[in-house]
Amino acid sequence: MGRSREFSPLDATPPFDPELAVVLEALGKESRESITPDNLAAMQERDASARPRPTADDLRDGGRFEVAELCVPGPPGGPDVTLVSARPAGPAGPLPLLYYLHGGAMIMGNAWSVLPRILREWALPLEMAVLSVEYRLAPQAQYPAPLEDCYAGLLWSAGHAAELGIDPDRIIVAGKSAGGGLAAALALLSRDRGGPGVLGQLLLCPMLDDRGSTFSSRRLSGLGGWDLTSHETVWKALLGDRYGAADLPCYAAPSRATDLSGLPPAYIEVGSAEMFRDEDMAYANAIWQAGGRAELHVWPGACHGFDGLAPQAALSRDAREARTRWLRRLLAQSGR
Repeated sequence: MGRSREFSPLDATPPFDPELAVVLEALGKESRESITPDNLAAMQERDASARPRPTADDLRDGGRFEVAELCVPGPPGGPDVTLVSARPAGPAGPLPLLYYLHGGAMIMGNAWSVLPRILREWALPLEMAVLSVEYRLAPQAQYPAPLEDCYAGLLWSAGHAAELGIDPDRIIVAGKSAGGGLAAALALLSRDRGGPGVLGQLLLCPMLDDRGSTFSSRRLSGLGGWDLTSHETVWKALLGDRYGAADLPCYAAPSRATDLSGLPPAYIEVGSAEMFRDEDMAYANAIWQAGGRAELHVWPGACHGFDGLAPQAALSRDAREARTRWLRRLLAQSGR
C-alpha cells in the first residue's frame, strides 16, 4: 500500500458557507475579473454605468426620509465636498449621526448607492441621521485627497450640528471595504489633529494594509472576488510613487499604525474566507493591546462583501443583526 501524502496546512483554505458557495458558483469567473492597470479605466466606467444611483426623491421613499445633497467646503486648496444627508422624517431633537464612507476599492462607488440599505437597516430603526460622503477617487485623486475630503466633511458636519439636527457628541464613522479603511484612517486622523470626537467606528471588512503580505492575502487570493493583482493595482492607484514606501503614514494604510491608543470603540467584521481576514484580525488585536475596545466578528465561510452577494443567506442576516446590536448598545451607552 502506497504511503499517503502528508498534510500541509498550506493546502487548506476555509470552505465557503454553503449558501454563499451556491451564489459564487452562479456568478461565475467573469464577475471576478482582476483589476489591472490596463483595465482600470474600463472597470471604472463599467461600475459607473452598472451601479444603481438613486435620486433624492427615490431615497425619500414617499416621505419616510428627509434627504438633501449638501455642498460643503473641502480641504485647503481642494474642491468642495458633497455630502448626502438623510434622516427619518418625524423624530425631533438632535439625532446621532452615522458618517458613512462608501466602498469601491478607492477607485469606484458613490455616496448615493449605499443609502437605501443604510436607511432601511440603521437610520429608521435606530433613529439616526446619515451623511454619506462623495470623496474623490483614485487614480485621478491620490492619497491624501480622499481622506482629506472625508475629514473636511466631518469638520463641517460637527461644526454645523445644530442646523443639521445632529448630536456632535454621538458621531459614528463607518464604512465597508475601502470605506472601512477610510473610516479607520479618519478616526486616527481626527484623534491626532484634535478634530471632532468620534463615538465609535464601524469597520466592515475594512481594507487596511497596502502590503499584501499576510497569510490570508496570499493564501486566499482569488477566492470570492478579490485577488492580489487587484489589491496591488488599487493601492498603486491610490498611493502612486508612495506605494511600498517604508514610511507610509498610517492615515494612508491604518495597518501601518504603531499607536492605536485613544481611539473610539470599534466594531470590526470580516469573513474567514477572504483576503482581508488577517489584517482585520490584527487591527482588532492591536486595539486591544493598546487598551482600547473592539468587537471582532469573523464570519465563518464568508467572502468579501458576502452580505451584498447573498443578502438573504442566514449568515448575512446574522451579520446585519450583529452590527445593529452593536450600534444600539453603543448609542445606549452614550447616555442620551
